[in-house]
Amino acid sequence: MLTTDRINVTAVAFSVALHVVVFMLVSNLQFANLGKPKQPPKVQIVTLQLLPPLPEDLSAKVQNTGAASKPLTEKPRASEIILEAPAISISPVKKPATMAAPPPPTAQEWAFAGQYTNKNSKGYRFSWGQQVRSMMGTAVEGPDQGLVRFRIEIAPDGKLDKLDTLWTTSAVAEKLARKAIETMPQLPPTPTGKPLIFERTISFTPFASDDAPSYKDDCLPDPPAFRNPFAWDGKSPQVRPEPPKTEKPTPQAMEECLQQLPKDSVEADMTRARRQMERWGWTQ
Repeated sequence: MLTTDRINVTAVAFSVALHVVVFMLVSNLQFANLGKPKQPPKVQIVTLQLLPPLPEDLSAKVQNTGAASKPLTEKPRASEIILEAPAISISPVKKPATMAAPPPPTAQEWAFAGQYTNKNSKGYRFSWGQQVRSMMGTAVEGPDQGLVRFRIEIAPDGKLDKLDTLWTTSAVAEKLARKAIETMPQLPPTPTGKPLIFERTISFTPFASDDAPSYKDDCLPDPPAFRNPFAWDGKSPQVRPEPPKTEKPTPQAMEECLQQLPKDSVEADMTRARRQMERWGWTQ
């Protein structure tokens, strides 16, 4: 009995001693690791140099520098690449557009303008503007081109009484137009024998010019001007005005008007259309 108890005590003592030894070994290992300073991980720094892609026309020049003799796995260095600037082609300077001045009205056209009384002497007003534009010279595309609008008053004998500039988009165009008006030759008397007052826009541009007007519809009455029937000043009684009526000319006035129309109105329209197609091009 004592022998068995002694064996048990010996086994327990041996087990306890064994656990103590293992615990001491593990503790020493942990403290040893804690005592040592941790070393930072090694970082490898890699420098990348990005080179721009080479144009296709320079690929042959790069191969001639010696980079092609090296293995394919080795990339050429930036110092070994010789870049040559490609030749720059300079396009010729675009010439500005120009338009020559139209010819002045002929004596036949002035004779017609001096007798045409319809539409506030329509023929006289057109011939006057064409005469001014023909004396202004060639219009060139650029900062000097532009438009100018005048208010003109011509005396019954054809002399200029008053000239006012309503607006302009070019000081050069206005200057040339005024110079042309001051040096204009003697004009025929007005068709009605009364002062002729009108407004006229002179186009000094290389892209458009006034063409001969059409006279075939000049005997028709003018359409009534539109007036807003709901306009109200806030004080007067609200009364809706009646729409204006078109006044038909008398048979005598219609006969006199028809006598003034050019006999070749159809031919004039065809000539005007032909001039426009020659100016802007024919379509195929």
